[in-house]
Amino acid sequence: MDFLHVSGYILALLVGISLGLVGSGGSILTVPILVYVLGFDAVTATGYSLFVVGSTAFVGGVRNAILKNVDFSVVMLFGLPSLLTAYLVRAFVIPVLPHIIVTIAGHTITKALLLMLLFAVIMLVAALKMIYAVPTHTDNAIFSRSKLIISGISTGLLAGAVGAGGGFLIIPALIFLAGMPMKKAVGTSLFIIAIQSLAGFAGDAFGRTVDWHFLLPFTAVAVAGIFIGIAASKKIEGAKLKTGFGYFVLVMGVYIIIKELFIH
Repeated sequence: MDFLHVSGYILALLVGISLGLVGSGGSILTVPILVYVLGFDAVTATGYSLFVVGSTAFVGGVRNAILKNVDFSVVMLFGLPSLLTAYLVRAFVIPVLPHIIVTIAGHTITKALLLMLLFAVIMLVAALKMIYAVPTHTDNAIFSRSKLIISGISTGLLAGAVGAGGGFLIIPALIFLAGMPMKKAVGTSLFIIAIQSLAGFAGDAFGRTVDWHFLLPFTAVAVAGIFIGIAASKKIEGAKLKTGFGYFVLVMGVYIIIKELFIH
């Protein structure tokens, strides 16, 4: 095993730690690791990311359920629409996209480049919401439920398109629409991430070969990391987690844009 593969497995531990700490960030780390460190193409990386993040999030979700940090009514309300959308996008939309999307002024936008740029732009938007938005509670349960369903569909589109579990969108939705405290939003987010990501991977894996010899050990390391993250989260204030993670997402989004557009 060469240095890059060893580095990839070490970074996989950080994937789990991120999920355990803030209920998000798995895909934000996994996709760049698979593309920039381990050399997978963007389409394969976004598919594999769904399995890694989904499996790791499921373990973390079970752990948070034991700690009573999961609202299962919200999991169903948000998770089922996102699950169905992620599966449909990954199974029927991504495979039919052409390799070259468009050519503008001599610059070619490929499917891989489009996926990575979309991934980065969504990261930037979510980061700003996490850093600057103020949680607001609502007593209008019907309005909140409808918004959560719409958010679930939107997040499922994201998961299917760019291999993101969507925790960096799910957590703000749970905080701002469902009025959850940060740590309960983290636990609930993990279950939602798990079901939509694994559904998306099922759609992606249909009819194509999966390198299980790589994927299972990589995922196992990430699962180990989530227990470290959950333990650490007990000692860190929820508000600080939200703001700190927002800045992390912002930096990663800017890096991906610079890497894809200017560094070859």
